[in-house]
Amino acid sequence: MKLTDAQINELHDDVVTLCQELIRIPSVNFGEGKGDEQAVAEYVVSKLKEVGIESRIYESAPKRCTVVARIEGTDTSRPGFVVNGHIDVVPANPADWSVDPFSGVIKDGCIWGRGAVDMKNMDAMMLAVFRLWARHGYKPSRTIVIVFFGDEEAGGIYGSGWMAKNHPEVFAGCSETVSEVGGFSVTLKSGKRVYLIETSQKGIEWMKLTATGVASHGSVINSANAVTRLSEAIAKIGNHKWPRRITRTNQIFLTKIAEITGKKFDPDNLEPILEEIGSMSKMFNATLQNTANPSMLEAGYKANVIPQTASAVVDGRTLPGHEAELMETVQSLVGPDVKVERLVSDIPLEVDFAGALVEAMINAIKSEDPEAEVIPYLLSGGTDNKALAKLGITGYGFSPLKLPSDLDFIGLFHGVDERVPIDSLQFGARTLHHFLVNS
Repeated sequence: MKLTDAQINELHDDVVTLCQELIRIPSVNFGEGKGDEQAVAEYVVSKLKEVGIESRIYESAPKRCTVVARIEGTDTSRPGFVVNGHIDVVPANPADWSVDPFSGVIKDGCIWGRGAVDMKNMDAMMLAVFRLWARHGYKPSRTIVIVFFGDEEAGGIYGSGWMAKNHPEVFAGCSETVSEVGGFSVTLKSGKRVYLIETSQKGIEWMKLTATGVASHGSVINSANAVTRLSEAIAKIGNHKWPRRITRTNQIFLTKIAEITGKKFDPDNLEPILEEIGSMSKMFNATLQNTANPSMLEAGYKANVIPQTASAVVDGRTLPGHEAELMETVQSLVGPDVKVERLVSDIPLEVDFAGALVEAMINAIKSEDPEAEVIPYLLSGGTDNKALAKLGITGYGFSPLKLPSDLDFIGLFHGVDERVPIDSLQFGARTLHHFLVNS
């Protein structure tokens, strides 16, 4: 299906409106089971139904929703393909923003709001493409399972993990999937524009640390102070220097950047290459090692009472092949007086940057940006592809965006004043259409 000018305009208008309207539904996930995707799920269902696509809401708990639709392909001999996004977002404090974070306002050529890049932009692209197909009677070669997961922002316990465990039949016969945080452009310092396909992602180890001591009056000397014990443990974790390692995916990434820029790839001196990727280096540095970042603290209930317990949460992320190292190291750092409990534990992923699906991604990007260089990368976070991997489905990050060279895209994830350029969103919708037609 080659798009006419009228169909391109139709796609452009729809994806912008959909993105704005999705952002205006505050599907906030506070973690620990506290989330609500019901309203946004019902919106997705209604937008699919408008064009004759039937879908179903799966509810894992009250108001914890995932939406699934299915488009039958014309070639039943081919395995099915999953296109997945998530419809929950992290919280946003309006006082920190320059606009209402749930306004979906258009300002400076961008759509602003929580979820604009993570990931209601891709949700809008998915809806816009499949709505366009339905309006014009297009049928893909492969059967496509369309999924909008809930609870991605809290590890997928009520979303992709629950679906994979309780409703694997939804994904039966499917071999591959694409999701978020891939296919976006980075303009190198030398001026060359590269697009990054996510072929690998770190594992997750969210941990709760609990220190136990002796409760007492705040005025006495207490050598078994739980707050002190916890603070010392957290400081050790936060200041720990993890060994650097270059994974298979990062080896390809670094080699390709070196080739494109004419820089030397020296594993002992990555600075010349890190300079080339600019603000992207903040995320890339985290993919050279395991990480463990203290993120939450809780202790005490009154100034003059030393509590018996104190707790903290640590966000750990593991490189492929180095999962055991993280938990072993954390336990050795905190010592015997601090209990370490796993809250969320999930696998890292790494797949080959090769094959027909990867070629389709490359060709789709080049159809819109002929001078593009397309390379794989390792994501410091995680996506719902982890749950599908456990069902034998190979996953990639591909939510294409051609971004302005001065936009700190990675910094917008979970950040203040999150926004997506309209031109980038429309580029993404066209590219996603091209990819899905030819995948």
